[in-house]
Amino acid sequence: MPDYPKMVVRPPGPKARELVKRDSNAISPSYTRYYPLVVDSGHDCIVKDVDGNEYVDFNSGLACLNLGHNHPKIVKAIKSQCDKFLHYANTDFYYQETVNLAEKLFQITPGDFQKRVHFGNSGTEAIETAIKLSKWHTRKHQFIAFIGAFHGRTCGATALTASKLAQRRHYFPLIPGITHVPYPYCYRCPFNLSYPECNFRCIDFIDDQVLQKYVPPEEVAGFVFEPIQGEGGYVVPPPEYFQRLKKLADKYGLLMIADEVQSGIGRTGKWFAIEHWKTDPDILCSAKSLASGLPLSATVARTRLMDWEAGTHASTFGGNPLACAAATNVIDVIKEEKLLENAEKQGSYIMKWLQNVKQEQEIVGDVRGKGLMIGVEFVEDKESKMAGVDQAREVMMSCWRRGVAIVTCGVSTLRLVPPLTITRELVDTSLEILGDVIKEVEKETSD
Repeated sequence: MPDYPKMVVRPPGPKARELVKRDSNAISPSYTRYYPLVVDSGHDCIVKDVDGNEYVDFNSGLACLNLGHNHPKIVKAIKSQCDKFLHYANTDFYYQETVNLAEKLFQITPGDFQKRVHFGNSGTEAIETAIKLSKWHTRKHQFIAFIGAFHGRTCGATALTASKLAQRRHYFPLIPGITHVPYPYCYRCPFNLSYPECNFRCIDFIDDQVLQKYVPPEEVAGFVFEPIQGEGGYVVPPPEYFQRLKKLADKYGLLMIADEVQSGIGRTGKWFAIEHWKTDPDILCSAKSLASGLPLSATVARTRLMDWEAGTHASTFGGNPLACAAATNVIDVIKEEKLLENAEKQGSYIMKWLQNVKQEQEIVGDVRGKGLMIGVEFVEDKESKMAGVDQAREVMMSCWRRGVAIVTCGVSTLRLVPPLTITRELVDTSLEILGDVIKEVEKETSD
């Protein structure tokens, strides 16, 4: 492989600037753009812009491309399906492609019990499906969600979301019955306690201050949670957390609904992040990287839960044969190329490197993650822990200008989510650039 990154012009180049100008006159301003990267093509872990710059992709298309760009087996599967047919209303007729994928998903999703799946087109659709399914089966209409959560942008998913005000402002009233509780964000504990001395006060709070005070548990369908919060800042709960939450759920007969839209399909070194906590959810939502960039989501539930009647819920394009063919091969490739193992191997290496940086650099407050889902939280200084918003943004922008495409999440966290196919060579190159940038930004902000 040639050496990467390759920067032939300072980004954004002239072609990129022209496209951005056209975009500003044509496309909804509601889209979030981190920087003016105008993609022309991609292969494996490299993305090329319209001016010829080639970047190491530490975004994976916002965690949608766990196999990298244009994996040959996925491209072959898509082309083969294109030659057969593209669509014929999966909700009204039958495809072998959807059944094939469903059976593969049952093998890799946690839980040794019978399952069924509902296919949609996006993470938000998967969440909406989980909401409706939970209401249908339990006949209950309240949910417990978490502060810092991001579950999507449709009205139901937005009601569960509590990550940024911009995602909720001016959209009220949202669907009623959603109560948000603190997430186990140990670096910024909302109870000003420390793990493990806290003895999981965040769990006890849900029970004695919420379910026993003002949210009748007999009216709650379940907990909706991200095993690792994504857009909220790549926040990783401590060990035993979800086992304790499951114990609380069982106490009141509540469902455990896991949003694995960003953390699933091998991202954390396991098929699904919740496996790190040895907890089986009742409903699991997957999307993003499931079909390697094609629109597809899957809501997998215990068979006894997915008991709704025909016509109750459907999606015209959900489970389309093209995306299902891609997704079936995504699962095969991850197995064949041992990408779960590579995610763990490269992720552990990156985490160790970042921990050393944390010890040396004052603006690196926290490093956390599982596999290749890693967050670096920037602060103004370690003592105050004041969010380093400017520092995080400048690190992101400087890395991009030097050829490492990487973005932020939460308030001041840099997220590292390269494809699961990333090599040690590309990791080392990217970390060298990141390390230099962090030092420079710290020097600039301290002067």
